[in-house]
Parts: sequence; structure tokens; C-alpha cells
Amino acid sequence: MNWKTLPEVEALKKEDPRPVLADLYTTWCGWCKVMDKNTYSNPAVIKYLTEKFHAIKVNAETRENLVWNGKSYPVDQASKTSRLAIEWTNGRLSYPTTIIIPPGEAPQAIPGYLTPAEFEPIVKYFGEGAYKRMSFPDFQKQFKPSWN
Repeated sequence: MNWKTLPEVEALKKEDPRPVLADLYTTWCGWCKVMDKNTYSNPAVIKYLTEKFHAIKVNAETRENLVWNGKSYPVDQASKTSRLAIEWTNGRLSYPTTIIIPPGEAPQAIPGYLTPAEFEPIVKYFGEGAYKRMSFPDFQKQFKPSWN
């Protein structure tokens, strides 16, 4: 998977307004490593994310000051977590968490490990723009999986 950096995605989304997918992880998270190995290394996942999303990995416990949409997010000293991670998850920190940010929309946080089969309908709901016209349960009813 060719992950981009936050600054790269900030620049890219101005000229190419596709959804952003952020893998929110920590260095100590075992399920994050399993998701990297099983989901983010799956060829169908890589191909789809590369075509439809700006994909970034964000360490929720980075000590760096992160900048997103022109706003600075320092580390929250009480939780030792980036305030960007706190904002994106509405304070419900869990790892891994997949964050999907459709253009001009609020971040959608999907907590937990996802297999490629579980991941597919979620990313296709946003990647195909179905979120604009139907609920996710309605999308799931008509969804035909194609990944293993």
C-alpha cells in the first residue's frame, strides 16, 4: 500500500477531491499489525484504495504536531494522544480505526479490525459515492462482494 502523508493529502485533495481514508493506529496495537498484514496488503484492497481514495496512516500517539485543513493538532498531554485522533473519533479512541472523510463531509470513524471482506462494502459505499444517495444498511442489502 502506498500511504501518503498528511501534507501530501492536503495538497492532493484540493486538485483531486476524492475521499480520504486514514488508518488510525498505534505502534503497540496488535490488531493494527494484523490489519496491515491481512487487509492493507490484499491486492484488491490496494488497487481500490489507490484508485478511489487518498490514503494515509496516522499514528494516534505521535509526538508531532499534526496539521489538517489548516488547523494545528498538538498532543493532548492527559491522554498522550494526538488531538486530531481525538477529533476524528469523537473521543472514542480504539485501534485500529478506519477514518473515512468524504469531500466536504465530517469524518466517519469505523473502529476495529476489518478483514478484506468486511472492509469492502465500507470503502465501496464511500468510494462509489453511494453515501450521497442511500443509507449504509440499504447499500449493504444490494451489495455484491467481489474481494476474498
